[in-house]
Amino acid sequence: MKTIHDDRYRALIRRLVAEREQRSITQTVLASTLVRPQSYVAKVENLERRLDIVELADWLKALKVEREEFMRHFRWW
Repeated sequence: MKTIHDDRYRALIRRLVAEREQRSITQTVLASTLVRPQSYVAKVENLERRLDIVELADWLKALKVEREEFMRHFRWW
């Protein structure tokens, strides 16, 4: 099974989207902070592209989300 289709990965991405939206940060602003095109953010959020652990850390930093706080949402971690 590809990890992009794993329910745990989907939950992680849903949580990232929720964190972004709670902060009223657009995909464009997040992409700019990450020094990536907006299409990169869209592809990750639409499950067309997979994040690795380093990229996840970058996203959390860009969103100003504490890693430990973020990971508490996942019982499987």
